[in-house]
Amino acid sequence: MQIRIVQDAPLSARTEALVVPIFEGTPLDGTSKEVDAAAGSAISEALAAGEIKGKFGETILAYAKDRPFRRVLAIGLGESAKFETPLLARYAAIAVRSLGRRNVTTFAIALPKQAEVDAAATASFVAEGAIAGSFETTVYQTSPEKKIAVSTIDLLAGGLDAKALERGAARGTILGEAVNFARRLAITPANDMTPAILAEQATSAAKSASLEIDVLDEERARKEGMGSFLSVAQGSVQPPKFIVMRYNGDPGSKELLALVGKGITFDSGGISIKPAERMEEMKYDMSGGAAVIATMSALGQLKPKINVVGIVPATENMPGGKATKPGDIVKAMNGKTIEVINTDAEGRLVLADGLCYAAKLGATKIIDVATLTGAVVIALGHAAAALVSNDDAFAKDFLAVAKPAGERFWQLPYYDDYTAQMKSDIADLKNTGGRAAGTLTAAAFLRAFVENTPWIHLDIAGTAYLDGESAWQAKGPTAIPVRSFVALAESLST
Repeated sequence: MQIRIVQDAPLSARTEALVVPIFEGTPLDGTSKEVDAAAGSAISEALAAGEIKGKFGETILAYAKDRPFRRVLAIGLGESAKFETPLLARYAAIAVRSLGRRNVTTFAIALPKQAEVDAAATASFVAEGAIAGSFETTVYQTSPEKKIAVSTIDLLAGGLDAKALERGAARGTILGEAVNFARRLAITPANDMTPAILAEQATSAAKSASLEIDVLDEERARKEGMGSFLSVAQGSVQPPKFIVMRYNGDPGSKELLALVGKGITFDSGGISIKPAERMEEMKYDMSGGAAVIATMSALGQLKPKINVVGIVPATENMPGGKATKPGDIVKAMNGKTIEVINTDAEGRLVLADGLCYAAKLGATKIIDVATLTGAVVIALGHAAAALVSNDDAFAKDFLAVAKPAGERFWQLPYYDDYTAQMKSDIADLKNTGGRAAGTLTAAAFLRAFVENTPWIHLDIAGTAYLDGESAWQAKGPTAIPVRSFVALAESLST
């Protein structure tokens, strides 16, 4: 999809459709008022009749006779006083999904005057949202029922600086494509997304973005002492892959940000097998790893001045004849021994060695991301992901960039009580502490592998994929936290 910056006045835009914003409880003004008059007052009449009120996501489509734009799509942005720039991503995505399913290939989009603060950020959100909005789940359908036809979007510059808009649109395009890359990786079924194929995808992305990449096979992982990671892999016939991608944007610096993503390409639960109902969704258990790979691809193109390593321990968790059994003891890369109580608590086992490897590479800050616990869904539902950290300043910095990026995280407390729950009678740790505070005991387990390095754990089990589509997003994978990871790397850039 191409995002173009154009200087045309809205009423002279030659395009298949013109998109304008409307606000709840606010009379039409500016561009929206002008376009409404040109479209025979269709928008104002719909508002007066109560057909729409301008609530966020509401739309009305009207045809504009004898105008250079054939259609007008008005999109509600909610209350004007509550408008925030990140909402422009959803605004653009709604336009793409609404018009694209009507076989519109090109449209122009007008900005609300409330967005005329930061031109680059405005264009970035529009571009990212438009591209992310084009994603569909019908990749395996021979004759897709839903197809989005949009190929070109003209962003009307209005009074904003065109060069700043161009810069923003370029960034947003890279970010939107990274988001969709992560979503494609996640939605691909496990027979077509094995650990080896995931490593191939990462290798291809690394080459395209001029990144360094190293993929450790089982033999090399064993030499590194990754017994925790390999204990999960031993029940599957699919060979494990330990993926390491490096972006060296500041070679003179000793600072290194490590992103560690859970890469379980299918999770049956192992010997502690899951119920059959909805087990097909366990192809999404590599969503954290997909986000890390996509983030690294984006950073290689955006080129912030920072050093970042992306680590994805990739394997299946299967109940084969060689599978790890409940009660087995395994040893992680840092020498800590782990009693496996439940083989379905496997994500923390692969992340343990991922965190150890990040430390070996000299990481000065570490973030891990995983679809780790069902408990986080009980705690936060599907509205936000959980954050746990050993460094409040680092957590504050992350949350400060995540919100403007349009992603939601909620910091949960950490107490030593959670670490006590993870102590084993016969090993250093056990891999589950029971039902109580399951998200936090999982974080306590992971904390044992980062020592004093500033660290953030993100549990995205409730937000990595959606059960239904919205006006701006397809059902399925969300690519959280690609946007926040990129924003953090840019904010740490020197």
